Amino acid sequence: MAVNKPALDPAGVEAISRSGYPEPYRARVMPRHKRRLGDALGLTRIGINLTMLPPGKESSMRHWHTHEDEFVYVLEGEVMLRTEAGEQLLRAGMCAGFPAGTPDAHQLINRSGRPALYLEVSNRDPADGASYADPDVDLVWNPPHAPGKFTRRDGTPYT
Repeated sequence: MAVNKPALDPAGVEAISRSGYPEPYRARVMPRHKRRLGDALGLTRIGINLTMLPPGKESSMRHWHTHEDEFVYVLEGEVMLRTEAGEQLLRAGMCAGFPAGTPDAHQLINRSGRPALYLEVSNRDPADGASYADPDVDLVWNPPHAPGKFTRRDGTPYT
């Protein structure tokens, strides 16, 4: 999308519904809809997504990043934030931040009966990697950012 001005209506940015996760993890997050606002505005050093998470879905598997800070701001609805410290309900107007390199694995879960809408903001670091914390999640993310770069902990690929 070409941008001629420094402002836009987020509703005009295509809502993308896909995930690089292999099954069975993909089913836990899909469908979720992301509007890549940072990309639409030509931003290259930070990523900004407007994300809609339907009831019963997870934002991601519980993870932490090696080189990227993350920030989440809830605009509508509510989500449960799961971290190493436990669970915390985030309602509209609340935010959370996750410093790069801090092993505090996190995820959002929509346990409500209506969609949640939130902003995700992070820096874009090509050296970034992610670690997954749940013992039942057999995932390793192998950067750079590209779908299909997940393996099991033992190194075998998902097919």
